[in-house]
Amino acid sequence: MTSLEKEIVQPKFQSENQKAVINIMYTNNYIIAKMNDFFKAYAITRQQYNVLRILRGQYPKPATINLLKERMLDKMSDASRIVKRLRVKQLINRNISVNDRRAAEITISEQGLALLEKMDEISFKLNELTKNLSNSELADLNRLLDKLRE
Repeated sequence: MTSLEKEIVQPKFQSENQKAVINIMYTNNYIIAKMNDFFKAYAITRQQYNVLRILRGQYPKPATINLLKERMLDKMSDASRIVKRLRVKQLINRNISVNDRRAAEITISEQGLALLEKMDEISFKLNELTKNLSNSELADLNRLLDKLRE
């Protein structure tokens, strides 16, 4: 029995296709659980972290809600709600656009930049999720995952 078969106590799969899909789902949930534990220590969610990283990449230029939605990893997330929560935590600034009063311009705050910098210093914990893979295996994995989404 392989590791997946042992972990979910399923000795047989209908096909390699089924096993691969279940393995991807199981691994995704495993990684998300580890990430949630990591982010809990900083009182933010994975989605909030993703928005902060997008804003840091844009900095000092502002971003719109639509830009955040386009770039977010979790397309099902409510970007407007995430922005509101980050604003309450004073990790971002939200201003009305001078060019379009209906649009909001969102930038990361100094506190947001400081938090990301602090998180960058110990984010190696997340990198340890792939410690059992060589650089060559990681490159193969990335290529295969990209191919899967084509």
